[in-house]
Amino acid sequence: MYSTLAIRSLRLRPGGWTRSSCAVVQVSHWQTRWNSTAQRLATGEFCYLEELSKENEGISVLNMNRPKAKNAISVQFLKEFRQCLDVLRYERPSRVVILRSLVDGVFCAGADLKERATMTNPEVKRFLGTLRQTFCDLETLPVPTIASIDGAAFGGGLEMALCCDMRVGGIHAKVGLTETGLAIIPGAGGTQRLPRLIGLSKAKELIYTAHICHADEAERIGLLNYAAPQESSYDKALELGRRIIPKGPIAIKMAKQALDQGVQLDLNSALTVEQLCYAQVIPTEDRLEGLRAFREKRTPVYKGQ
Repeated sequence: MYSTLAIRSLRLRPGGWTRSSCAVVQVSHWQTRWNSTAQRLATGEFCYLEELSKENEGISVLNMNRPKAKNAISVQFLKEFRQCLDVLRYERPSRVVILRSLVDGVFCAGADLKERATMTNPEVKRFLGTLRQTFCDLETLPVPTIASIDGAAFGGGLEMALCCDMRVGGIHAKVGLTETGLAIIPGAGGTQRLPRLIGLSKAKELIYTAHICHADEAERIGLLNYAAPQESSYDKALELGRRIIPKGPIAIKMAKQALDQGVQLDLNSALTVEQLCYAQVIPTEDRLEGLRAFREKRTPVYKGQ
């Protein structure tokens, strides 16, 4: 078995292994599951990236794979997750990011409570601070993010998914902020992001009762964008990604910024944010390409310029 260092220094033909601060794989859709397993066995890492190709080119997948602990968020898991976010923010020209689990029956079980029990109070505070900042980093990635939820997303696992722009769930998806059952409250943004998504009264109900929603209910109340009829939601997440990729990447970035910032403000202030974001797309080559393509009755080719 290769060591982590050896794996990271490998060079193959274009489309193969590349070096990064976390493991990165570039594969076609049909290769995804096989290569994901191979990479996990080679490196032993809990979180790593894949760059898809062919019809899914432009989509990066952040895989979570800690089967023995149901993807519970430990200190090491969080460190690797943050490394992947840093790569996505600073190194990878992705158009769409999909979060998914490679562990059957679970998206993310939340915090690693066994590890938490061994921490001192200062260590817990430090960990929670890092977790909150990491989720904010996920939320503010400059490209659309999609959580592909198959199985359980409880506590911090749902808080992670709430930081994504969209969420899709398979038929076995189960989601809930269950912390009050442990005599604590959601501590990584759940009390703030959930009511902004589904409304204050419904969020209170879910948090006070630690209620667990299945996919159909979660879609009905707006917690999921789609409840996929299949066992896996990954194909639906890919479909959403493919619908986004042809659009102007700078426009998508500015639209996300306008939406995320404006929704926190009063209408007049939010309209000013929209105006400032619109100003960023006016001088772009992509805007001119869109006008040319419309005039010439052809599909535009956007380059993010």
